Formats: sequence, C-alpha cells, structure tokens
Amino acid sequence: MCLALMTIPLNGTLASEVSKIVIIGDSLTAGYGLEPEEAYPALVQAKIDQHELNYEVVNAGISGDTTAAGLRRIDWVLRGSQAEIVVVALGANDGLRGVPIEQTRENLSAIIDRIRANHADTKILLAGMRMPENMGADFTQRFFANFATVAEEKEVELLPFLLEGVGGLPELNQSDEIHPNAAGQKIMAETVWQHLKPLLTESQQP
Repeated sequence: MCLALMTIPLNGTLASEVSKIVIIGDSLTAGYGLEPEEAYPALVQAKIDQHELNYEVVNAGISGDTTAAGLRRIDWVLRGSQAEIVVVALGANDGLRGVPIEQTRENLSAIIDRIRANHADTKILLAGMRMPENMGADFTQRFFANFATVAEEKEVELLPFLLEGVGGLPELNQSDEIHPNAAGQKIMAETVWQHLKPLLTESQQP
C-alpha cells in the first residue's frame, strides 16, 4: 500500500506552494560520514525555518559524483520540481581524479544549460572548489579559476570556495582529511546561506 506524504512548512503554507532550492553535489553535499541532519543542506533548511521562509531545500548530493555524473542526472533531479534556485556544488572529484580542466568546464556549462532548459527563470549558484597544493601549483590555480570562468561565461552567481574556513583544517574534518565533520558542515552551511540569501525572492529575504 502506497502512502503519499505531504509536508507543511512552519508558516502553514501547503507544500505545493513551497519554493524549492535544489543542491546538486557530491559527498560534501551528501554529508559523507555524518547523519543527514548534520549535512549543510539540512542546516541551511534549519536557517530557513528559523526565519519562517517558504523554501524547501532538496539535498541532491551523491558521494563520488563528478561533473559528468551530475550532467547525466540533472534532468532527473529537476524533474517536476520547478526549482527557484539550484546550487551546483560539483567538481571536487573531477580535480582529485585528474579530469582535464576543460572537460570539467564543459560539464559545468552543460549542467547550467540543462537547468535553464528545465526552467528559464531558475537562479543558479555555482560553488567553487580548490585542490590540495600537492597536486601542483599550475593545476590547482587553473582548477580554482575554472569556476569563476564558468560563472562569468554563463552569468550565474559564484560562491568562490565551498570549503572556505574548513578545507585543510584537521579539527573541522574527519580522519580522511577530506570530508568535513559536523563542525565543518556548520561553517559550510553559513557560507552557503550568505550566498543564497540575495537569491531568495525579495519578499522572503530575511
């Protein structure tokens, strides 16, 4: 027997009227090694609820995803959602696997094109990423600059570095030194929130 569930936000508005914020990402977004409520998308939702705003955050993070994988599934992620805002937080695994920077750029650009094809008015926030310095100065600099290039070319908003204040700090990461711990995710949530607020519908901005 199938049961359809309907959520009702704090302000009592029916779920069908709730605006969607979809975050498509990898293990950093999925909250690898943590409980779902500790991942930054859930923490952003908590901030939204605290301000009694009419938004639902959808965590579309899958561990291991590359930009190519994100491109393959973006239509499915957005199917029927009419997302008002999409955060694209992909690319870390491209860098770690040595995917050519040009290919990452093409995939990110194609993801943005697919989002706009789904709904032309969707606002897009592209989250940038850095690579460890031991991968070489030339690669790390070009990799980081790649996100700003895509944001400029595609005229979308840019969050320069998703792991700002978290990356490389042992006390804010799990033992693998790659994935943020609960404290690190809180900082990520604040970073994302500060860049999301200007994109919210003017009547709903806190």
